Amino acid sequence: MKIVTYNVNGLRPRIQQFGSLLKLLTSLDADIICFQETKLAKHDLRADMVWAEGYESFFSCTRARIGYSGVATFCRVKSAFSSCEVALPVDAEEGFTGLLENSRGFGDRKYERCAVVEGLEEFSKDELLKVDSDGRCIITDHGHFVLFNIYGPRADPDDVERIQFKHNFFKILKKRWDALLRQGRRLIVVGDINIAPASIDRCDAKPDFEKNEFREWFRSLLVENGGPFADVFRAKHPERKEAYTCWSTSSGAEIFNFGSRIDHILSAGDCLHEHSSEGHDFLTCHVRECEILTQFKRWQSGSTTGRWKGGAGIKLKGSDHAPVCMSLDEIPIISQHNTPLLSTRYCPQVEGCQQTLVSMLARRQTAEHVKSNVQHDSSRVTDSIQRCKMSMKRSSDDHAVLDFSLDRVVNSSPMVQGDTVSEIVECPQSSPNEASGSKMLCSSSSPAKPVSRVQSKKKPKQSQGSQLSLRSFFQRSSNSIIGISQPGISDNPEDFSKSDQFSNGDSMKYDETNTKTQINISIQDHAAADSLCSTAEEKRNVALAEWQRIQEVMQNSIPLCKGHNEPCVARIVRKAGPNLGRKFFVCVRAEGPASNPEANCNYFKWAASKSKDKGRTQ
Repeated sequence: MKIVTYNVNGLRPRIQQFGSLLKLLTSLDADIICFQETKLAKHDLRADMVWAEGYESFFSCTRARIGYSGVATFCRVKSAFSSCEVALPVDAEEGFTGLLENSRGFGDRKYERCAVVEGLEEFSKDELLKVDSDGRCIITDHGHFVLFNIYGPRADPDDVERIQFKHNFFKILKKRWDALLRQGRRLIVVGDINIAPASIDRCDAKPDFEKNEFREWFRSLLVENGGPFADVFRAKHPERKEAYTCWSTSSGAEIFNFGSRIDHILSAGDCLHEHSSEGHDFLTCHVRECEILTQFKRWQSGSTTGRWKGGAGIKLKGSDHAPVCMSLDEIPIISQHNTPLLSTRYCPQVEGCQQTLVSMLARRQTAEHVKSNVQHDSSRVTDSIQRCKMSMKRSSDDHAVLDFSLDRVVNSSPMVQGDTVSEIVECPQSSPNEASGSKMLCSSSSPAKPVSRVQSKKKPKQSQGSQLSLRSFFQRSSNSIIGISQPGISDNPEDFSKSDQFSNGDSMKYDETNTKTQINISIQDHAAADSLCSTAEEKRNVALAEWQRIQEVMQNSIPLCKGHNEPCVARIVRKAGPNLGRKFFVCVRAEGPASNPEANCNYFKWAASKSKDKGRTQ
């Protein structure tokens, strides 16, 4: 069987990257897949995020911060019930203190607190809950061994509170391991521990690198230092260098493989053979291989994406970690068992998405009922519009206006918009006696599907009084071009009506001189418009030249790095402290070893601050 650990740096983006959760799991091709840093909260545990055909999943989510931390274990099984597969756990637990509510499952079954957790009297209940509330551990019991999926906390050297949290986390976790080992259980610990144990596991390790307290704690766990665990990868590859699993997210360090090995697989306990002799342990007898799956790195050797440009030139798609895989041999089957209650198949959000035959038929009946109501409401709206059309024919003068109103009614009808709204349509009447019926209400009391528009899209015919004469055509053209009123040309619709009356009998007697005058005015206006366009073009060119000048000044203000004589990239300090928000410049190239001239030259310069410079001169 195969076990994989992978810090996905957000499960949602990894699912989007691979197309689906099933495709992501299939690409890893393992029986047990442990994810860290899923960044999911309890309310995010939907079917598309946690369920895949042929897998059982177990999640631990943060209870404090949203979009932070979180671990998940996926087990590939043929059946979730009455199964003898080792990949399907016989029990599962969220956290490792035993104090989390429903830490053993989503069902109604009540569990007592873990009796195996010993020696925690020095910690208060609040401290224990704080350690477990970050969603950093899922424990699955697979019969032959107990698997810990861990996401270790990170702590900056100057963050005292976080360092203390990290101390408590690993101290309590080790007490849980010790209790299980005293019971004779075999342990496999996988995950992003956030510790590079030795100088060989870090790209830029300094002479005092291994003196760090957490690195010393990690090495104290190992067999060679008297501990119970074996570092499986380092045991299989003791001299392999530049074997890293994590790279900086912002410096392009993957291009030169400038990273660290902080994702681990540890094993402890005897082998599964009945008559095991000295020198036989789980690692020696059952671990065939352990490898870093570098094919999942964001940047691959020989990539044609181009040189790194400070994060702005190329986009690295994927996690900033690489998976680590361990292959096991001679793992026998276990007795029949069912999936534990902590499985997400029992999670209310996921379980509620599964339909029974009864619920499906009930939904279909409801849909048919809604559809009949929609058809009924649609016919009511259509009848109302038809009645309004009949009233429309009584007044030819308002024909165009009414058509416009009807068009608005159909467009804004609840049958078109799909919302529960009401529209009032006013139908003009031909006589005052019919004014009492001049308003009609078209409404729908329930949402409905869109219906086809009843109103025709044909343009309304112009009435005889609205036909344009040749004179009015030239008048309208000149007005639209000049943009101001001309002598003898009126914008009043009544004047146009008088003009039309004149055109009915005298349009053929129109004076050609007036026509030539209107055409000359139109030509002059076109010339004026051309001059305005040329002025606007000149202004645009001036603005463009000024912007180019500003860019040149800005470019000249950016320093050149000493190693490559290339323009630097600007950064801003985001970390809380005296320099928060301050701007600085660094080399634009990807981070790499100092011996490589193509890598970042480590150039650094603070941006000039006028206010600070003045303060210093004073």
